[in-house]
Amino acid sequence: MPSSVIRSWNYDPDAARLDILFVSGRRYSYHDVPERIALGMRKAVSKGSFFNRRIRDRFRFTLER
Repeated sequence: MPSSVIRSWNYDPDAARLDILFVSGRRYSYHDVPERIALGMRKAVSKGSFFNRRIRDRFRFTLER
């Protein structure tokens, strides 16, 4: 199901990094994200709700330019 908040996302298991591109155009990299969290996001019906519940304010991140 398409998200109204998240345009796209990608998980790098070797780096344990979750890259998220929001519809606003901002791109964030979330660090030290366990693979089980990425798998949960993949299965989530609402990516935005999953992000808010399980990722936002829980992992260190950098804003990519």
